[in-house]
Amino acid sequence: MKLLVVGSGGREHAMVWTLAHSPRQPRLFCAPGNAGIESLATCVPMNADDIAGLKAFVQQEGIDLTVVGPEAPLALGIADEFRKSKLKIFGPTKNAARLEASKSFSKEIMAKAGIPTARAKTFDQPAEALAYVDHHELPVVIKADGLAQGKGVLIAQTREEARRAIVDSMEKAVFGDAGKQVLIEQYLQGEELTIMAFTDGRTVSPMLPAQDHKRIGDGDTGLNTGGMGAYCPAPLGTLALRAQVTRDILQPIVDVMSRLGSPFQGVLYAGLMIVHEVPYVLEFNARLGDPETQVVLPLLKTDFLDVLEAVVEHRLDQVQVEWHDGHAVCVVMTSAGYPGPYDVGEPIHGLDSLDPQSAIVFHAGTARHGKDIVTAGGRVVGITGRGATLADAQAAAYRSAKQIAFKGCHYRHDIASRALAPHG
Repeated sequence: MKLLVVGSGGREHAMVWTLAHSPRQPRLFCAPGNAGIESLATCVPMNADDIAGLKAFVQQEGIDLTVVGPEAPLALGIADEFRKSKLKIFGPTKNAARLEASKSFSKEIMAKAGIPTARAKTFDQPAEALAYVDHHELPVVIKADGLAQGKGVLIAQTREEARRAIVDSMEKAVFGDAGKQVLIEQYLQGEELTIMAFTDGRTVSPMLPAQDHKRIGDGDTGLNTGGMGAYCPAPLGTLALRAQVTRDILQPIVDVMSRLGSPFQGVLYAGLMIVHEVPYVLEFNARLGDPETQVVLPLLKTDFLDVLEAVVEHRLDQVQVEWHDGHAVCVVMTSAGYPGPYDVGEPIHGLDSLDPQSAIVFHAGTARHGKDIVTAGGRVVGITGRGATLADAQAAAYRSAKQIAFKGCHYRHDIASRALAPHG
């Protein structure tokens, strides 16, 4: 069986790695892939958003199933285009992917489904947004409406910060078209949790709960990033809470989307804020999270390929998705300057010296340059440690992170520490 994974980051490396462990031994391709993926799959030099090119490749190569990693091709309608030609693809349609691609659309759907979320108002005129924020309680959350690679959200502590965020997004277009519309949203005080679920448009099968670390610096300081690390399962996501999220959030969204004629097939990602044990939705994504995938998939016991096929063929209710005991912690190593401007092309040392039994290196922004593997992105590699306990997994991840080096390399030293603190 031939599979194509679309994308080039740490999430896609984790997907390819998991599929490479399938007892069914599929033949793997990845477009465009990276320097880590190339040892497991044939890399195809084609951008993730080149839908026509990808479709032609799938038809010519006789690919049996395409699995989409990133959000951009989903928002552009890759699933619709493939299904028109009777090609099997894992991922939601363009209309269903609007749950991620438009935050205002997502809020409308949440209102229809009666899902708890922060109060918010959408603006497409800067003057109106600036006037509104002058009277809003602080802190206040300013969000770019469209896709901004995890960076389009600012929690403003002062009115000055809020005004600057609106001007940056709407007038200076720092997020391009994604920030032409903004949401001004109530700030929720609590603890964040990610619960992703496989869904075929009817059945919802939740994954283990994970917690992402968005800020660049230790202690959740500094700028927002695409994610500096994650751990799984997060103790905050108790069995009772997971059941509540499935019943009150994930299933109602899937049901509403089906009723609206846009059934959601793929992975539904709920970014939650837990406020006094009540889950509120901060955002939905229409695909696996990055770096959450790098800690969730290594704990998946059921064959990933079986799950993907069950989703695509609308028979998820026939598959029992099971998980390993144990824990996983991922530490992301970044280029100097990230999430701002950064250099690339720095040789990465120590990749061959790691013990694959205690840690897995998932490449994110890497490329091959002759015999060297070099940096090619802001987030360069994610080191996933596994262990019987969360402390074991954290120790394994950091032991391995210390063995990898490249010029200007940065990583946080407190991934998963909140869960290990006495009252964490």
